Amino acid sequence: MFDDLVLLRTLVSVVDEGSFTRAGDRVHRTQSTVSQQIRKLEEVVGRPLLLRDRSGMHVTPTEHGELLAQYARRLLALSQEAADALASDGRVSTVRIGVPEDFDARRMSAMLSGFVAARPEVRLETVAGMSSDLRQKLAGGEIEIALIKREPGSGASLAAWPETLVWAASAGSAWDRSDRADEPVPLALFPQGCVYRLRAIRALDGAARRWRTAFGSHSLTGIQAAVSSGLGVSVLPTTALLADHRVCEGFPSLAPTELALVAGEASLNAGQRALVDFLCDQLDR
Repeated sequence: MFDDLVLLRTLVSVVDEGSFTRAGDRVHRTQSTVSQQIRKLEEVVGRPLLLRDRSGMHVTPTEHGELLAQYARRLLALSQEAADALASDGRVSTVRIGVPEDFDARRMSAMLSGFVAARPEVRLETVAGMSSDLRQKLAGGEIEIALIKREPGSGASLAAWPETLVWAASAGSAWDRSDRADEPVPLALFPQGCVYRLRAIRALDGAARRWRTAFGSHSLTGIQAAVSSGLGVSVLPTTALLADHRVCEGFPSLAPTELALVAGEASLNAGQRALVDFLCDQLDR
């Protein structure tokens, strides 16, 4: 359908920059050339791809423009990967992995940087997201490996590690005192679909304990900060407790969850298998 990746690269640049002028600077072309390339691409697909505001200075993608830009990024990445592989006599191996946002970012970054240092011939591409989103990316072939949080034993995995969950509160919190049992518990919660969120809500509902949402965040760092400040109580794995957190003992018990390393349907290549082995070794410690 597209005989020139230049047009797709231009589209991605315009979508990213929101401006023909800035996109032109990025791809080293004039604004008029960028406009011509977008018009040509719209003729090829038979649909408008961009919307201009009244001033004509800013542009946003249409629904079809956003969809095509997503595919364009993947095609451009594959093109670059092929060029790099040819330039290095085929020694470069790309590994795309998804990591959960509700995992210690510092620990994960240290592990991944250690792998890159140990295996320089492997190009590592990392995507962060909620576990439910990572499963979708894995099914769609956008990544080959994912580290996810899930219910124990809920599917095949390359390796899995149990997570002990606790009710985490600030050191000065008194929400587990009996004289506060009638007050709604302020919760610091991850988004819908997070297994920690489900554990917290189901446990309190099962115990007929009232609760309210006090804080929400996709990131573990954000939830930890909310707990530290006393803004809310949360369900966290013991590995995520900070020095200024304490465990609330008077709350309902929590069943463990699981950290699982999973892969897509395709067979893993040498580089992907090397990353799996490396992560298993690191997470077993």
